[in-house]
Amino acid sequence: MAITEHTAKTARHTTFYIAAGPEDGPLVIFIHGWPELSISWRHQLPALAALGFRAVAPDMRGYGRSSVYNRNEAYAQEHIVRDMIELIDSIGRDKAVWVGHDWGSPVVWNIASHHPERCHAVANLCVPYYTIERGLKHTLTLVDRQLYPENEFPYGQWDYMRYYEESFADAIAETDSNPYRFLKLAFRKGDPAGEGQQAFTANVRRNHALIGGGQLPDLPRDGDVVGEEDLSVYASALERNGFFGPTSWYMNHAANEAYVKAVRSDYLEMPVLFLNARYDYICECTHSRLPEPMRKYCRNFAELTIRSGHWLAQEKPLEVNAALVKWLATSVSSIWPQPK
Repeated sequence: MAITEHTAKTARHTTFYIAAGPEDGPLVIFIHGWPELSISWRHQLPALAALGFRAVAPDMRGYGRSSVYNRNEAYAQEHIVRDMIELIDSIGRDKAVWVGHDWGSPVVWNIASHHPERCHAVANLCVPYYTIERGLKHTLTLVDRQLYPENEFPYGQWDYMRYYEESFADAIAETDSNPYRFLKLAFRKGDPAGEGQQAFTANVRRNHALIGGGQLPDLPRDGDVVGEEDLSVYASALERNGFFGPTSWYMNHAANEAYVKAVRSDYLEMPVLFLNARYDYICECTHSRLPEPMRKYCRNFAELTIRSGHWLAQEKPLEVNAALVKWLATSVSSIWPQPK
């Protein structure tokens, strides 16, 4: 199934996106996270397109061939959500099924709560509702304090987010120093041996580096997550644009917290699917309280745990695709399968 390239341009922002499937098919929009690209959904787009969906994946603000801005505050959720509403408007649709991962998940959760009329349904991977879209301060209330005692780990596994706020220039200098090597280090499959252990991100401020010692080791590429050609595409985009934009998404917790206060209801009424990556030890949703609010506030809710690391859609694409299609067929059957 061919994947085509497109641009949605308004006076305020340009979004590059890739798409597959019939233009009149039910619309599914996939939103990537940090530090990725539209190609993060390369396994999902052709699979859904083959079933008759119009599958779309944008490069998000600050990434790839979409607009890049030089101010941290330009990456607040309110602006990013507006980008996505302009995108769906440019496609000529009223509603979509929205699917997010990592920082794409808060975007989808915010679209669902601020613009429920633009959603047939929403699905997210790894990052549950009622967490980071509400800001860091709220998310800290859900930290597992048995694993991360507050006197030693006041920010728990989210310590790296505080590091970005305190030491932004140092943080992006580390990743900008060698994007290709950093991505080889980051894009790795899940390790069951880490279950129940503290995430490495809990010590970032103590080490004053994302990677202990501040030196990026030159590890072999993990072919179970990403191939060489796709890795080169990711790295080239980050070498061109830098990490300022992507990492600025972490610099707007106060603005994002204020933004969610404008919603009429915290409850989501549309069908919601959450895919938990069991071996994602930062967004730890198997043993911790992190997903509990989501189960309260999503009234038409389904969830599934997949034995994968954080890069769920790339590490376990067949399982992700199967879960999405089953959910679409059973919970969003008003839009698919379409009658002959």
